[in-house]
Amino acid sequence: MMKKLMKNLKCVKIIKPKCDPDDPFVCLGKELLPTERYARPEEKGMWKYSICCGRVCKDQPVRMDEYWYQSDLQIMGELMKEFDSSNFNVDKYTKQLVKECVGGADLQKCKKEIHTYRDQTSSTLKKSVYANYMQFIETAKEISHLESEMTQMSLLLQEQHNILSSLTDGKGISTQREKDIETSQENENTHATRVIKEMVQNFTGKLEGKTFLYEGALMELDNNDYRPIQRVFFFLFNDVLIICKVKHDKKLEFVVDYDPKKIAVINIKDLDGVKNAINIITPDGSKIFQSITAAGKKEWIEQLEVAFRWDQPGQKSKKGPAPQPPKRKSQETPITNKPTSIDLSPYGAQTQIKAAENLGPEWISTANEEVQTLIAQRHFEDAECLIKRCQEYLAQDKTFVNALEIEERVQQLEKQLMDVLLKELSKCHARNLQVALRSSRRCSQILVNMGKARQACGTVLKVCSVALRTAQREARRNNSEISELFFCDLAQVACEFINVFENQSACVSALVVWCNAELQYFANQLKKHYLTKGSHLEAIAKCVEGVRNPCAKLTEIGLDLSYHLEGLLRADLDELIRESRTRLLETIGRTEDVWQPYNLHTKTNLKRLLLEFDNLGIDMRAHATGDTWINLTQSTVNFTRHFLQVVNHCSYLSKSEALSPSCQILLSDLIQAQLAVKPTTGLSVDPNFVVKNKQFLVEELLPVALNKFREISGNGGELLSTLQQQMRKQQAPIPKRRNVYQTDVF
Repeated sequence: MMKKLMKNLKCVKIIKPKCDPDDPFVCLGKELLPTERYARPEEKGMWKYSICCGRVCKDQPVRMDEYWYQSDLQIMGELMKEFDSSNFNVDKYTKQLVKECVGGADLQKCKKEIHTYRDQTSSTLKKSVYANYMQFIETAKEISHLESEMTQMSLLLQEQHNILSSLTDGKGISTQREKDIETSQENENTHATRVIKEMVQNFTGKLEGKTFLYEGALMELDNNDYRPIQRVFFFLFNDVLIICKVKHDKKLEFVVDYDPKKIAVINIKDLDGVKNAINIITPDGSKIFQSITAAGKKEWIEQLEVAFRWDQPGQKSKKGPAPQPPKRKSQETPITNKPTSIDLSPYGAQTQIKAAENLGPEWISTANEEVQTLIAQRHFEDAECLIKRCQEYLAQDKTFVNALEIEERVQQLEKQLMDVLLKELSKCHARNLQVALRSSRRCSQILVNMGKARQACGTVLKVCSVALRTAQREARRNNSEISELFFCDLAQVACEFINVFENQSACVSALVVWCNAELQYFANQLKKHYLTKGSHLEAIAKCVEGVRNPCAKLTEIGLDLSYHLEGLLRADLDELIRESRTRLLETIGRTEDVWQPYNLHTKTNLKRLLLEFDNLGIDMRAHATGDTWINLTQSTVNFTRHFLQVVNHCSYLSKSEALSPSCQILLSDLIQAQLAVKPTTGLSVDPNFVVKNKQFLVEELLPVALNKFREISGNGGELLSTLQQQMRKQQAPIPKRRNVYQTDVF
């Protein structure tokens, strides 16, 4: 009874209990056993009692189908919550499950529920991953692109920050630089004096009041064979040259000192064995020294020349490799103190007022710096708007001061902005064409607004060429459909190009020229990788048909490249068709035919053959005799199969009127070659059977082939029609039909 009740109560709805949950399992005046804690159906389809907290309490009769609830889903939900808990323990759960389950059936049921939960979770995860897979890839690409742009932007901002800092601080630098130079000169002199006294042994000279110019290590060479003698170290002051010897412990030992005005420096040209050498003529004689680098040699010659001319007028300011810049105060003072003609004129004040009135607006005076700042910050749209505003104002008024100079600056800024935008466009190369087009859209639009559409379209098309050819190489490497990819990319470029350069007729012409160039490159790749010498006719037909269909779809966006494509492939396809014709003609008549009906041995083979020819478009049931025989030779049957396949391939190639004659000649030669096959001499053959095979080729095979050719290619097939008429005139009398056994395979 309990099993039957559980079977009837497979699905119930648990409603809110109406009895006290603290009371024992007592309802309606009697205590219920655990096996009785289920509602009992009093009527068919009706409930008199309902479940609440494991008790049975009296309630209003309700319909059973109103409170159905899938207990399996409830159990599954509880399992999910328990498994997803952070405190879930496998061992503990297993032990608890073993305790609660009674017998192997309950354990199997629990195992099945767990497996169901596992399969459901796995399926959900897979669906989620599959649904978001492409979005993950696109997001990763976008993140990578944004990272590169942010890095570039950071570098540009840093560079612009340095430029602005130098411009802002430029006014106070000159005075500070003079003080810094004087201070650094004194510090260098003091430091050099202290170092020489500490490091140079046996030096007793006085260096106070001298100006330090340069120092460095050299190699002393022999005057005869240029052999290294010793390492030396020079200290050059304005009136003394100190030469020290470098000892093994890297300490310096004083050797000699010279007055720079009493020595001469001769530059020695580089020889095979000696490079970067100078000859110093001293009162003691000539000495040759070698520098490590050519720059060091040049620096020593210049510094020795500075020391030699130190006391001459205008030479004292030259100190080391960094000469002092001209003092701005000395330049500005005489100008400010010199009275001008305006100051001396009695009408000077009025002239100054007029000049102040003729000054242009302040924003146009600072436009140069603002545009450069905007370009550095990559605010190209704002820079273009400011340049356009300046041009409009200058077109209306050029009477203010420095108008021509400002106009020239604006032209330079416009050219600078154009160069930056073109450079940005040229950097938009990417493996994905969509990313390249999206990243080039902004710069292209700005250039169009500036009137530089031709330069922009040329750069954009170069970027698209790189992306297109990269995609083609990857597609060939992955054995993908390159034709669909190429023409889809071409359509995408054309649509994006027309949206950006819609009103630019010259740019549209450039797009047409670019499409023809890319189509020529694509055709060359087809010839190189797919339409090669020795290719089968089937592969050629599939390749050509796979290219024609997507190319024809470009007419939907107003781009017709079919005629150009056919012209690019025509010569190679003609050559391949001629090669296929020669190869196919060689196969006809190669095997000897016994000129007997074709025996297929089993009914299954016969049925399979009839179905195969039905798919090819010809009915062979009229030639079936017996249960396993075809009343044609095996050679004729095989030729029929092969010929119909070749007709199918040639029909697709003949969609082009230029290739149709070559394909019709191929088919005509094939069927004429088969008709010319004769029994070998000495072979006993039924003449009527030979005539029957030839009759089949002319009356049945050729009409079917002609209809299929016309249906697929769309042209009349004049050569095949003429051939059919000629063969009907030349055919032999029709043999008498014999009564034969009809099979039940049909």
